[in-house]
Amino acid sequence: MAAIKINVNGSSYSTDVEPDTPLLYVLQNDLKLNGPKFGCGLAQCGACTVLLDGKPIRSCVTPMSMADGHEVTTIDGLGTVDNPHPIQTAFITEQAMHCGFCISGPMLYGKAFIDKTPNATEADITKALNGLLCRCYAHTRMIQALVRYAKESA
Repeated sequence: MAAIKINVNGSSYSTDVEPDTPLLYVLQNDLKLNGPKFGCGLAQCGACTVLLDGKPIRSCVTPMSMADGHEVTTIDGLGTVDNPHPIQTAFITEQAMHCGFCISGPMLYGKAFIDKTPNATEADITKALNGLLCRCYAHTRMIQALVRYAKESA
């Protein structure tokens, strides 16, 4: 066991866990966050996506030792019901979620990509989301939401 310190959604936490414990397990089980989901456990679907120091990662395969001392942002920490983040507003406006299970991947990969590439085209955004899986087939609306976010944040 090791004492690992992380900052999640603006709050500091210290936890005693095995260093190879997946970050996702701590986020879900210890911190009771509902945003990142266990999808495949193999870093193939993206449902477990979080931002680690602003970069999207798959938390199901990221050991806590890699998060030690770093800033983690989940979709739970982007905005609130009363004051949603602009990317959340874009997803709501475009009705870009069906069941919402996969949403951490498209929303956080999209946010990181668009924040880094503000003039991204629809084709750029589509390419950036390659490798994320959605079983509800809401990809088209997610892309529309990300295009909206890109236009509104430019």
